[in-house]
Amino acid sequence: MPVINFGGVEEDVVTREEFPLEMAREVLKDEVIAVIGYGVQGPAQALNLRDNGFNVIIGQRQPSKSWDKALQDGWIAGETLFSVEEACERGTILMNVLSDAGQIAAWPGIKERLTAGKTLYFSHGFAITYHNQTGIIPPKDVDVILVAPKGSGTSVRRLFLAKRGINSSYAIFQDVSGKAREKALALGIGVGSGYLFPTTFEREVTSDLAGERGTLMGALAGIIEAQYQVLRENGHSPSEAFNETVEELTQSLVPLVAENGMDWMYANCSTTAQRGALDWLPKFKAATLPVFRDLYNSVKTGNEARITIEANSRPDYREKLDVELNEMGNREIWQAGQQVRKLRP
Repeated sequence: MPVINFGGVEEDVVTREEFPLEMAREVLKDEVIAVIGYGVQGPAQALNLRDNGFNVIIGQRQPSKSWDKALQDGWIAGETLFSVEEACERGTILMNVLSDAGQIAAWPGIKERLTAGKTLYFSHGFAITYHNQTGIIPPKDVDVILVAPKGSGTSVRRLFLAKRGINSSYAIFQDVSGKAREKALALGIGVGSGYLFPTTFEREVTSDLAGERGTLMGALAGIIEAQYQVLRENGHSPSEAFNETVEELTQSLVPLVAENGMDWMYANCSTTAQRGALDWLPKFKAATLPVFRDLYNSVKTGNEARITIEANSRPDYREKLDVELNEMGNREIWQAGQQVRKLRP
């Protein structure tokens, strides 16, 4: 396992060179991998495992849109597609990739079938870390592991099909068999990870919730909308405001950051842009640092978990979510975006 220097901090990571796909197949050759849930992460991880030659079945409630999607993806009812309960009976590794709220609802049925010697897999540390709120406490006679791809299920699948990989973290909560780590790594390679870095269930969920609410989604959307609003208030057209706020960010600058870092992106912009960005960077950092600290504390104390569980448990949650997402999509900025995307060459 190589030790990589990340900006002066050394970390142990696992790549496909040390843990090739052939080794992963050997580790899991006698396992039946039951992917429980076919919503966000389920399809990508299940399809990648299947394409990589592992013995995979799906557990999904019926009727549901996800059941229908599984059929469309080539899973066969009664052969590789079962109810959650039957898949849990058949599986030796239960990959619990239901939504956080879904995991709470399904846990009694999963736990009943989580017999000694099986392995319980998560892609999120939520259920275990906040067990006082979720009620999910695994039996003591099973391995409990985590592989968390650092991206949406869509990205996990797209990168796999492009013969690339997505970075993932892995963690061990219980190692009863003495082989929990190698099973986690084998599954991580099987679902298409480019490299895996160690974490804990608690660190994974804390960084994940803070990241989603921060720069990955919440802060990104908030900052974008604020800049767009200021430009529009000062007479700029929707097209100009969108291009200067979103289009250039996503189509030009972020790819440069991904390619070779923030300094590389700065170096490939005009000297005017460089000077202004360097001058305003510390002001934005100073303005947002207290917000990020408040956010992290809300995650760390379990407050964000409480809010999530309460909201997702309401019977009308999906309907209200659709209203909120429709409101976002109907804002002028994203309506302008629809038109701009149509004009891309």
